[in-house]
Amino acid sequence: MSKVYFSKDLSPETLIKLYDAVGVKLTGNIAIKVHSGEKGNQNFLHPDYFKPVADYVNSNTVVECNTAYDGERNYSDKHLKLFDEHEWSKYFNVDLLDKDGYVEIPVENGNILTKNLVGKNLKNYDSLLVLSHFKGHPMGGFGGALKQLSIGCASTEGKCYIHSATKTIDQNNIWSNVAAQSDFCECMADAAKSVVDLFDGKAVYISAAVNLSVDCDCCAIAEDPCMADIGIFASSDPVALDAACVDAVYASNDPGKDHFIKRIEERLGKHTIDAAAKIGVGSKEYELIEI
Repeated sequence: MSKVYFSKDLSPETLIKLYDAVGVKLTGNIAIKVHSGEKGNQNFLHPDYFKPVADYVNSNTVVECNTAYDGERNYSDKHLKLFDEHEWSKYFNVDLLDKDGYVEIPVENGNILTKNLVGKNLKNYDSLLVLSHFKGHPMGGFGGALKQLSIGCASTEGKCYIHSATKTIDQNNIWSNVAAQSDFCECMADAAKSVVDLFDGKAVYISAAVNLSVDCDCCAIAEDPCMADIGIFASSDPVALDAACVDAVYASNDPGKDHFIKRIEERLGKHTIDAAAKIGVGSKEYELIEI
């Protein structure tokens, strides 16, 4: 049974407490995976929120990949400009992992994928700190640690590969080759496994369940939050972490949860967790420890 640590305190300092509680000391060249936030989005978590924990682990580099859809994040020049506008560059060095292309990494015993196409620079790092904004998502049902590992670390080509369940790596063809929803969820689980295996235990996952909109930070026009903030969760197991976040939504007394749950269930969000557990990314069974 995995351990998931939780706090209702939403302060940046709590991220440090939860990191310490997880008990995995990240070393070497540490990549901090974040979401840059689409231009116009009002819900994404800003860089000053993450700066204290980044300093604590002695890393000043946030990483991200380009998207596979129209917006301000699908090409490196636009994406880097947006990083500046959102002030990430004020606090961090920014590494767009697929700025110079992608590399293939294997998926062992995947549901569908046998390989994943990640940003080329991902292999430059020894450890990984995944800082997620847990919220809804129009395609995945919800976005958390597993999505950061899969879609988040995939290059533009890799995103197309996951969304199409291997049919295309061309963003011009992605929307005519979208996979069945269950296959998409399984491909996300597979891609997440490849990144977990790459870092081989040298990773910590922290998710802030705040600004709980049914829409992702990738949406330029997103719904406002439909329920109150829940808290911050952390674990060395991304499956247990996502399961704990989803369970917290279901257990909430907030009437807005029905809207959020509808989004999760319509997009088969729990299937990603199930598929990841099935192939050994982590465990759905967890002990929740409040800090």
